[in-house]
Amino acid sequence: MPSFLRYIGVMSKSDTPSIQPYFSEEALKFLRALKRHNNREWFEARREIYERELKLPMLAVIEHVTHAMASFAPAHVRPAAKTMMRIYRDTRFSADKTPYKTHISAWWTRVGLEKTSGGGYYFHFSPTEVAIAAGIYMPQREQLLAIRMQLLKEHEEFRRMLNDRKLRKVMELDPDVRALSRPPKGFPAEHPAMDLIRQQQWGVFARMPAETALKKTLVKELVTRFTLAAPIVDFLNRPFRRDVEKKRQYIFKLM
Repeated sequence: MPSFLRYIGVMSKSDTPSIQPYFSEEALKFLRALKRHNNREWFEARREIYERELKLPMLAVIEHVTHAMASFAPAHVRPAAKTMMRIYRDTRFSADKTPYKTHISAWWTRVGLEKTSGGGYYFHFSPTEVAIAAGIYMPQREQLLAIRMQLLKEHEEFRRMLNDRKLRKVMELDPDVRALSRPPKGFPAEHPAMDLIRQQQWGVFARMPAETALKKTLVKELVTRFTLAAPIVDFLNRPFRRDVEKKRQYIFKLM
């Protein structure tokens, strides 16, 4: 394994020989029960099951996928603990006060864009499905404008990526895409990329049966789709890369 992966905290497969990068029937049962008993008392009484059957296997899945990412998405290589998303819900601004998500998930963001939405890779395992996605979700206002400006000139390149034959066999365009009903202010309504420019998020998505997470092929399913979607993620992050490099150069000058 490349030394830089070990340096940033990404473990090799041999570091976790007893933890398999897929889930058990017990994990699926736990998620189904959590959906019915979403309260702290129930969860805390079964925290050991969560840690053993969900958290540890999820970290193993992330480590294996991240190891593969070194070849096609090196800018998204991060420690597994930072890639795995919290199971606790943010209930501050929600009418739904249930404390836990009923799925576990991971988000491979681009290094340097951790505190913004940026383009990245997503996976979750719920009682009803395995969801795999790649793209950008709810970008900040400045990011939204930057992507739209890029699409004015480079929309044909982006369409080719979205319509890649191999990709479309295993992923579809984001079914929950958010789009404006009218052209954004300042953009020509007749532009050939207006269907793309009106969107507020861009990406591709795949839904699979929940039982997919119980199979030894889970990591392969993720890596196959992430590899094919990598050009899309790179395209969406293209307007932000210069800002990331500028920040890095500034930090190095201060050291």
